[in-house]
Amino acid sequence: MSTSSQILSHAQARTRAAIIEATVSVLAANQTASLPVIAEAAGVGRTTLHRYFPDRDHLIREATADSIAKVRELGLGAATDQGTPIDALHRLVASFLSASDRIVFLFKDPAVLQNIHPEERPDDDLVMDLVRRGQTEGVFASDLSAVWIEHALLALVLQGCEDVRTGELQAHTAVTTILRTFLRGVSA
Repeated sequence: MSTSSQILSHAQARTRAAIIEATVSVLAANQTASLPVIAEAAGVGRTTLHRYFPDRDHLIREATADSIAKVRELGLGAATDQGTPIDALHRLVASFLSASDRIVFLFKDPAVLQNIHPEERPDDDLVMDLVRRGQTEGVFASDLSAVWIEHALLALVLQGCEDVRTGELQAHTAVTTILRTFLRGVSA
């Protein structure tokens, strides 16, 4: 039962998904959390956790792959090629914030993605295409590199996700706060 390719019953699939979700949530808050802490957060015993995932590395690999797939799905769902660049940016940021734990889990600690093959890592094509479209349409500064703009945006998204997760930033104001900071900077 330790591989994701095996066919699981509905109950087993639910348990596996709960363990992965708990892993993402717990490790987003504490990257060194133990398996017993993760099992408790998932509402399962350690034996059950080990039945699905034989060791911590396997669990983290599966949680990483699941998170990459979910973040990719959210990015595609944001339809960043439709509407104005500002509207598309709003949808993209909102979609990423809806998965704050996953964003923090994947990107806060560079070691999480370290052993993931480059072709399996989250790609930035959607974000980069949006930035370039925004530059072409005169919405984003053309005198800054698209890479710099993308890095600034993703840094704000990551920090916004972390602040929502810790309660430093209210979820209902996070998108507006990130977009205001990104689009206008911090000048008064």
